[in-house]
Amino acid sequence: MELISGLPDDVVRDCLIRVSYDKFRTVASVCKGWKAETELPEFRRRRKATGHSQKVLVMVQASVDLNKTTSVINKCPINPVYRLSVFEPDSGTWSELQLPPVPGTPGGLPMFCQLAGAGFDLVVMGGWDPVTWKASNSVFIYNFISARWRCGADMPGGPRTFFACASDLDRMVYVAGGHDEEKNALRSAMAYDVARNEWVPLPDMGRERDECKAIFHRGKFIAVGGYSTEMQGQFEKTAESFDVGTWRWDPVMDDFLDSATCPRTCVDGDDGTFYMCMDGDVLALEDSTWQAIAKLPTEMRNIAYVRTLQGKLLVIGSTGFGEPHLGFLLDMKNYTWQKLEMPEKYTGHVQSGCFLEI
Repeated sequence: MELISGLPDDVVRDCLIRVSYDKFRTVASVCKGWKAETELPEFRRRRKATGHSQKVLVMVQASVDLNKTTSVINKCPINPVYRLSVFEPDSGTWSELQLPPVPGTPGGLPMFCQLAGAGFDLVVMGGWDPVTWKASNSVFIYNFISARWRCGADMPGGPRTFFACASDLDRMVYVAGGHDEEKNALRSAMAYDVARNEWVPLPDMGRERDECKAIFHRGKFIAVGGYSTEMQGQFEKTAESFDVGTWRWDPVMDDFLDSATCPRTCVDGDDGTFYMCMDGDVLALEDSTWQAIAKLPTEMRNIAYVRTLQGKLLVIGSTGFGEPHLGFLLDMKNYTWQKLEMPEKYTGHVQSGCFLEI
């Protein structure tokens, strides 16, 4: 059956790969042939190879009630409702993903949940129920083609909180550390195959790592910082990397960080360099030494989220607790800052985020 009567299928495919990601659901609903085309792995490969894939940053962000007064207390409530917002770096536009509710979470997204991108799938893991504050080991996957949620296999080992999470952007999501319901820091790690809906155990890390940061870097899953049960909030400078090719952990790097601090802002760049925001500076790891490369904007006193995007460093934060959030981009070539235009409804606190190339 022809995709469009009277037109070669290759011409139709060239048209389909140009469709914006937010119109996938409409395209798939036209006919069975179009739906089948968009669900093929080749569809994503062709979009990427021809330069028609779209780069988006999806964030768990607090909703801002524009109908209330302009006071800080009302704009940034103590118990905010979190939803998914999207920033498109190529166009600079912000939008809210108009999705059906995550199954079983009518009160909004779970607090402290983690996001990961895998192909056309957005994976939401763990977090606290926003009503009961009960920790969860649930996994939910939103597919941008079908525009539907599905339930994934629960994280093994029961609920864990403040774990590290990173993906290879293709199909695997890696999880490590955090703490259990008894507040015991964890050494365990695992990998989730999104396509197969299967969890695979990894060997334990060399250290317990509560509140560590995860980075997927050149075929390795890296767990940065964190602290043990006994240390309770006293972060360490160490890190360790899991080599996906050899399926084992490399020796612990004792002085990966410059100081014993929360590793939340530590990220890797397109150039293979690690970056971090600390004490008013942007630091880069060069020749095993962290060096200041730029001053943070004066408005960035409380940093909520950091991400590298196409040769730039995105920093989202605020001037203080409860204040509206702002965004800045640092050009990594000339180290100049650009302030982002953020509509008021996207100035809520950013809890977590992930990058997808759709």
